[in-house]
Amino acid sequence: MLKRTHNCGQLRLSDVNKKVTLGGWVHSYRDHGGLVFIDLRDKEGLTQLVFNPKTQPEAHKVARTARCEWVIAARGVVQPRSEGMANPKLPTGEIEVSVQELEILNVSKTPPFEIDEADKTSEEIRLASRYLDLRRPEMQKSLRVRHRVAKITRDYFDRLGFLEIETPMLAKSTPEGARDFLVPSRLHKNCFYALPQSPQLFKQILMVSGVDKYFQIVRCFRDEDPRADRQAEFTQIDVEMSFVDSSDVIGVHENLLAKIWKQISDVDVVAPMRRMTYKEAMDDYGTDRPDLRFEMKLKDISDIAKGCTFAVFAKAIEAGGVVKGLCAPAGSEKYSRSDVEKGLTEFVGDYGARGLAWAKVKKENETFGFVGGLAKFFSAEQVQQIVARFGAKDGDLLLLVADDEGTVNKALAPLRCRLARDLKLYDQKAFEFVWVVDFPLFEWNEDEKRYDSLHHPFTSPVPEDLEKLDSDPAGVCSQAYDVVVNGSEIGGGSIRIHNPRVQEKVFELLKISKAQAQQRFGFFLKALEFGAPPHGGIALGLDRIIMLLNGTDNIRDVIAFPKTQRGQCLLTDAPSEVDQKQLDELNLRMQRHSHGIEQPGSSEGQP
Repeated sequence: MLKRTHNCGQLRLSDVNKKVTLGGWVHSYRDHGGLVFIDLRDKEGLTQLVFNPKTQPEAHKVARTARCEWVIAARGVVQPRSEGMANPKLPTGEIEVSVQELEILNVSKTPPFEIDEADKTSEEIRLASRYLDLRRPEMQKSLRVRHRVAKITRDYFDRLGFLEIETPMLAKSTPEGARDFLVPSRLHKNCFYALPQSPQLFKQILMVSGVDKYFQIVRCFRDEDPRADRQAEFTQIDVEMSFVDSSDVIGVHENLLAKIWKQISDVDVVAPMRRMTYKEAMDDYGTDRPDLRFEMKLKDISDIAKGCTFAVFAKAIEAGGVVKGLCAPAGSEKYSRSDVEKGLTEFVGDYGARGLAWAKVKKENETFGFVGGLAKFFSAEQVQQIVARFGAKDGDLLLLVADDEGTVNKALAPLRCRLARDLKLYDQKAFEFVWVVDFPLFEWNEDEKRYDSLHHPFTSPVPEDLEKLDSDPAGVCSQAYDVVVNGSEIGGGSIRIHNPRVQEKVFELLKISKAQAQQRFGFFLKALEFGAPPHGGIALGLDRIIMLLNGTDNIRDVIAFPKTQRGQCLLTDAPSEVDQKQLDELNLRMQRHSHGIEQPGSSEGQP
């Protein structure tokens, strides 16, 4: 076999007259009736091969049999391309290799899609033939970026004295968030392991163990519905540190992020990064994941709207709700009445809003007025107040939602991002980082009439709010922090509870009984009794970081072998049925339900 000396993205004019051997896949084939041209591809790029029937008839004869995705090796001499034939789009575009010897290493069936036209192919077809899809330059780049980010991360933490420590993949089920993936035990009948949703308890135990600084690039599993930026199986950069406060953890990680963005994308990220309180984020952007590449803040006009004649607004305010909205710059020209009353109204309806009120801002004789929509419901004075509140200008479009504040924010936050995309209000290549801090420790669960952790039950309250755990749980602020880039949360963490009495109180407020706490977390609570240091940490979503760096909004584009929206691996056909023998070994049987779908159960018939 011909042994390659160079890769297909390496050769330049400085290599002219050099004898080389290349190996790769036939990317394209062109037979001009005399000369044959083949673009040869490997993970580093493309090189044009030329076969001349007059000088190398044997190699030319073999070349005419080659087809796309065949694997070949070619030996020849580097030469400059003919005048006017250079390809400025390729790093190797000024040279070609005049082939003297060609070897067919393997043939290929006709691929289900062309590698350079994969974007015209359905994702299902590409995922089913992922071995072909991964040959695309875009996917090769994604894999390289992922590797480089992992290496930058490991080198960074190593220099700071962190230890990379693996934690178990088979662990105890501690249900307090998303569903666990359960793994039945063969040796312990009717017992199950759980795949880790995160290494949270193990990394805290490492701090109790005196490790002091831990990190891990770790696989995590959550049995929840996948979406474009989420997978049931994902990877995070997991970190824990002892004897620190939130500013220490934030400082370490914003410097890591700045290093990653600089080395991967040559983008200068200023540290320290911007900080924003949870309340500010919710008030101004309707979400704790604000996209700060553009302004367009939400404004509350409840105080003005309560005096208008629009019954929908009055009713919402009377019920304790709010009227909030957005001002779309120059939106009057962009959106027609039909666009607003159909497209945008339907859009916010998907997020729970029962309607979308609107008005176009028009300025005449130095006085602002409303046109259409809400115009007849507000006095001239109220119009001036609203225009001033929003800082609106002639030609702007006001869009308003009235309901309870949670519903209003839930609808306006995505609307804000849609308007910004439609109106091209930001540079798509820009990156805006922000740390969201000062989260509430709890949120009220109206359905179950109890508190839930806004982050997780091991998050520490701020010291000054400890007394409020008894008197005002809803007013307790946590030592939690999230890092957000362009509206995408790429990491979250907190200072942890290291005092067993405080942990016990938090469990009590979450309606986790002492018996439940012992059953779920007993091993961890026991560890806290043996001198736990103050500690805190964070988990950064590696997949989401790579998404941002690669400029995609589909997490499946940055994972080598992802699952579909329905949690399937189309390449391997997983999940799939297993042999009855395997079920018998695990003491499991298939239980047929009334709707005809079989579900696994134990031999005792327990679900």
